[in-house]
Amino acid sequence: MKVLICEDEEIMLTAIEFRLQKAGLGILRAKNGEQAIDVLKTEVVDIIVLDMVMPETDCYEVIYKIREELKQQTPIILLSPIEKKDEEVLEAFRMGVDDFVVKPFKPTELILRIKRIFQEKGIEIIKEKIT
Repeated sequence: MKVLICEDEEIMLTAIEFRLQKAGLGILRAKNGEQAIDVLKTEVVDIIVLDMVMPETDCYEVIYKIREELKQQTPIILLSPIEKKDEEVLEAFRMGVDDFVVKPFKPTELILRIKRIFQEKGIEIIKEKIT
């Protein structure tokens, strides 16, 4: 299973990548929304982890492009800073986000949310014990 992580902070990106790889998932990286869209034009991914605050392209534009232009229904988990307003997160849900995690978060929380999304689809993806 492949996860596209779209995160502009290198430390956060590396930490998420390390933990998801440890859980047995393949990783593709993007440092901004445009890179994420470029990846999605050429690669098939099973889930997208999308930072809400990025340079160049905001998350709403990325979500729109994924859902409307690329016509992809790939599950999206939004990484939301704690200071974001509820209305902003609700708008992302209206646009097609499947779940969100508030920063800062423990990597285990993200893995559990990924696992839950796939269990809802009847897919078992993470076989190793989560620690």
